[in-house]
Amino acid sequence: MPEKIHRLPSAMIFICLMGIVSFFADMTQEGARSIFGDYLSLMGASAAAIGFITGFGELAGYALRFFTGLIASKSGKYWAMTIFGYALAVLAIPCLSLVPDGNWIAAGFFIILGRVGKAIRQPAKSTLLSYAATQQGVGKSFAIQEFLDQLGGFSGPIVVFLLLWLNQSRDPLSALSWCFAGLLLPALCCIGAVILASKKFPHPEEFEPEPKKKEIFHFRHSFLIYIAGISLFAFGFLDFPLITMHAAKLSLVDSTLLPLIYSIAMAIDAFAALAFGWAYDKFGLPVLAVSTLIGAPFTYCVFALDNTPALYLGVILWGIGMGAQESIMKAAVSTIVPRDCRATGFGIFETSFGIAWFIGSALLGALYDYSIPLMIAVSTIAQLLAIPFFLVTSRKAGHL
Repeated sequence: MPEKIHRLPSAMIFICLMGIVSFFADMTQEGARSIFGDYLSLMGASAAAIGFITGFGELAGYALRFFTGLIASKSGKYWAMTIFGYALAVLAIPCLSLVPDGNWIAAGFFIILGRVGKAIRQPAKSTLLSYAATQQGVGKSFAIQEFLDQLGGFSGPIVVFLLLWLNQSRDPLSALSWCFAGLLLPALCCIGAVILASKKFPHPEEFEPEPKKKEIFHFRHSFLIYIAGISLFAFGFLDFPLITMHAAKLSLVDSTLLPLIYSIAMAIDAFAALAFGWAYDKFGLPVLAVSTLIGAPFTYCVFALDNTPALYLGVILWGIGMGAQESIMKAAVSTIVPRDCRATGFGIFETSFGIAWFIGSALLGALYDYSIPLMIAVSTIAQLLAIPFFLVTSRKAGHL
């Protein structure tokens, strides 16, 4: 009996420990992301350039996952790739404090480099988590991971806000540089936490029994339909730096409050992930269709109404969409893709997502400079078009 009691919580302990890793990673990355729009704008980048940099960063952060997923599956070096990827992703942020004034191209390089680190770690990390998730419920497990992740995402912008307040006597660009330097501490905590997790749980694959028959990955019809749906969603889901740039440009809020606005989005993201994750275990993929329908109007609220209350409503809706994206979408891959080729499945899923995100971000950034109403229409319609694909996938997967 004592042995059984000891084993039951082990998978959940592992999930929570990896959540702590994500907490510090997101404190670093999302704290920085809350000021990327303002920072790049002060560096001299246009809206189109900001959209391109953030979109290309997502492309690098996702498209490379096809290859890193294959490498992880074939090599089995899940921990090595996870640790290296986290280190590269979080250490790229403090490097932004060293970029000379006006050199937005160099700043963009470090922003993109951070996303490359995420590409290296993510399929391996998601696969490690999926082993434990099968013991605890995939929706709930990825939701807990996302909740802890976004608590870091909530805390990071608050830390940045405090750093901005402490450096308010400096010129705006210098103050932002000090914020990036201050994020070195959570970056080091992240690296220490992931090394600790690898030492405590060197073989997470033992949480999930091996199937009796090995399966070779192939494109199931339901998986292809699902990929089409998440690609449409990613294409239309406008990145947050454009929101902060728009808010600062129209003076909807004081620029020093932009990190706090992002922290609100991260808090909504965290609780939405928990709610939708638990709902996924009970109702399946239709929950993703519901979350997409709820979140889709965020672009209209932020960019069409042009007032502070609408901005906050749009940020809340954006957080709901992001929370569902980070929890349910990954949980669905664990359900659809067999154990032995799950890293490959995660790689394909996230590569498709990243390519669509890049194309959408670049286009929406360009449309912002050309026609904001057209940008709003493209963003909203693309997200709504994803819903039928999610419902069809649900039916084929037996969730309807």
